[in-house]
Amino acid sequence: MDAPIDLPADSSSQPPARGRLERPWLWGVMVPLLVGVAHGLMARYVFGSAQLESFFGVMTVSFIFVVPFSLGLLTVSLAERSGPVVLSQTVTLPAGAALLALAASMALAWEGLICVVLWLPLYFVLSVLGGLVASAIAQSRRSAAARNATLSGLILAPYLLAPLESRFTTPQSVRVVENSIVIRAPLETVWANVARVPAFREEEHHFAWSHLIGFPRPLEATLSHEGVGGVRHATFERGVLFIETVTHWAPNERLTFSIHADATTIPPTTLDEHVTVGGPFFDVLEGEYELHAREDGTVLLELRSRHRVSTHFNFYATLWTDWIMSDVQGYILEIVRRRCEAPR
Repeated sequence: MDAPIDLPADSSSQPPARGRLERPWLWGVMVPLLVGVAHGLMARYVFGSAQLESFFGVMTVSFIFVVPFSLGLLTVSLAERSGPVVLSQTVTLPAGAALLALAASMALAWEGLICVVLWLPLYFVLSVLGGLVASAIAQSRRSAAARNATLSGLILAPYLLAPLESRFTTPQSVRVVENSIVIRAPLETVWANVARVPAFREEEHHFAWSHLIGFPRPLEATLSHEGVGGVRHATFERGVLFIETVTHWAPNERLTFSIHADATTIPPTTLDEHVTVGGPFFDVLEGEYELHAREDGTVLLELRSRHRVSTHFNFYATLWTDWIMSDVQGYILEIVRRRCEAPR
């Protein structure tokens, strides 16, 4: 009697392995990706609407943190309907939707480059986290109805939380940022170059990260008269002007001034509305130069500033404002050093 022949199992009856990329391109990738982008853009439109500002707002935890999470959640949960999503897709699908949504916001002039750069790391991480949570929910043993209810609640979370968040007072944080540089020049020379800052020549400008992401370069600082009460006009590119009133004047030692930036005089194309100096979320309050003569004949020049940050996520926003202020101050100090040390 012939031995039975073992036939290979019908692969069509086996559930698809999560490790294989066997999924329809349209419904498994493109549709989830485009729906995720649409979700991000719709949220930006709603949260940025002037008619709904009493309930929503772009500079809120609900938008900055929860929207990218819900975008990633929605993207992967839709992809899961066409079959199990592998880990690489759980990362690339929400990350791709997040990047496309940010690019579209810039193309629509809803966001400026500086805001996109500041938000990008957070948007990327939280969208991927949302995708991982969606994948975990899809693999859970809960009923389909329970999974769908959980996903729906998380996707709608930004719109549910924002009205609650709007009831809380926006906290204010005043930050102090300090930079210093050693200059090989007489004390009087250094003082003359900080009390008044003649216009920077084009060849004096150099690379700075803050300028690369859209913060304007400093140009000059004039002074109406010496002593307390003197008014400095610190001019930056693209029409940004800081009016600085001298509050402490000690020649060759210390110069302190209050700073006022009239947001209404800054062209709307210069800075994104959410990072406009003198606006509701960010303002520079005070600046100070301090000079210290050293025994080796050099001068230690310190530049410090105080600025205000007013958001519901100051713990994140201040990381960026501190960095930008430090980068701008370091840029100015370097040009002062080069001028003071230049041969005469």
